[in-house]
Formats: sequence, structure tokens, C-alpha cells
Amino acid sequence: MPYGPDERRRRIVARRAGPLLVEGPVDVTLEDGTTVSSDRFCVALCTCRRSRTYPWCDTSHRRSDQPAPHKS
Repeated sequence: MPYGPDERRRRIVARRAGPLLVEGPVDVTLEDGTTVSSDRFCVALCTCRRSRTYPWCDTSHRRSDQPAPHKS
């Protein structure tokens, strides 16, 4: 199946504890049907849904879910 200039294959890198890295530019269609776009050469898509800039990753997945240690 041939690809047009706007339909070339994209590389996606999946990371176990991180975002999906997608070669850009990209258009992302959200659950509510809205579309967001990025012209960057590579974008990080959030998979943990902790990002304040969802669907773009803001590295919130790096935060520890463990409670802070108690001080005596």
C-alpha cells in the first residue's frame, strides 16, 4: 500500500515505564473527538494519564507513588 507525503510510516517507541515516543509531526484524536497537533520531530505521548498536559507527557510518570518517610 503506497503512502502519500502526509501518510508516511511513523516510528513509535514503547517504553515499559514511560511514554510512547512518536516521530512527528502528529495529530492525536482524543476520546471526546477533539484533535491536538504537534509539529515537533518527536513527541512523547502520556500512557499513565498523570500528565497535566495530556496527551503530551510531562514526565509525571517519574513521580514516586510511595508516601514520604516519617520524621521522628
